[in-house]
Amino acid sequence: MTTSKRAIFLDKDGTLVEDVPYNVNPELIELTWNAGQALQILQQLGFALIVVTNQSGVARGLFTEAALGPVHQRLSDLLAQYGVRLDGFYYCPHHPEGVVGRYAVPCTCRKPMPGMLLRAASELDIDVSRSWMIGDILHDVEAGRRAGCQTVLIDNGNETEWKMSPQRTPHLSAPDLYTAATMIASIEKEGHAGSEAASQ
Repeated sequence: MTTSKRAIFLDKDGTLVEDVPYNVNPELIELTWNAGQALQILQQLGFALIVVTNQSGVARGLFTEAALGPVHQRLSDLLAQYGVRLDGFYYCPHHPEGVVGRYAVPCTCRKPMPGMLLRAASELDIDVSRSWMIGDILHDVEAGRRAGCQTVLIDNGNETEWKMSPQRTPHLSAPDLYTAATMIASIEKEGHAGSEAASQ
């Protein structure tokens, strides 16, 4: 019997909240359509909910790491209205082309690398093989696959390059986070029914 938890790793901008480039103003942060209801479904299925977000604005000198605290708080406040609690909030402040010296470096946490997911899995006792990564670009898909997760691409127009490879091919595609949640719930239901049948 495994004790590790299952998680939904969530991209932030364009997936969980409306995409406002390099925004750290809490007043401009709004959930995407039915995102609160989507996370209600996933939380009720027993998934931990963990945000994993690239924040190269830190490396680019547009804002400081300290500015991300109020962003996390705003997200928590918005989701609390739906009875939803985030279990983790991980961000990568790096970018090789940044202007702030200590952040202007290659790293293993900036998606499509899986570092944020693997760190969260280690710190929060997450079984990545039973977890999902949901994001709106193929870098999110690749990070999820590299970490060992199932993946969902939110195909909402934010991916513009479509540089495909096996690692960048999502397991599922959905037009929005709510649809993604219902698809995962359907798979969960089928899997549960299958395991019950097998045990009889």
